[in-house]
Amino acid sequence: MQKLTKIQEINQAIMFGEFTNVELESMIDAIKFARNSIANINKNQFRVGAQVKFRSRANGVTYTGTVEKVKVKYILVRTNVGMYNVPANMLEAA
Repeated sequence: MQKLTKIQEINQAIMFGEFTNVELESMIDAIKFARNSIANINKNQFRVGAQVKFRSRANGVTYTGTVEKVKVKYILVRTNVGMYNVPANMLEAA
């Protein structure tokens, strides 16, 4: 619960604060760096045959499946409803 409060405070500060464009760009760069770090960790963690789960941004549904192929930026996952090309930073071990 405390982590959620911190995130909400950060979001409020960004949305209603008086940051300059340079400061906002710096925050965006930091977020991109963090996402890429997560993606690299996940990409190295998952191997073909591993069970994974991810939440679809399009419909909010959580899918579970099996890693079919590890690519440079994406991981191909076979689920019971089809194949998905998932960004590595969106995957978790199932």
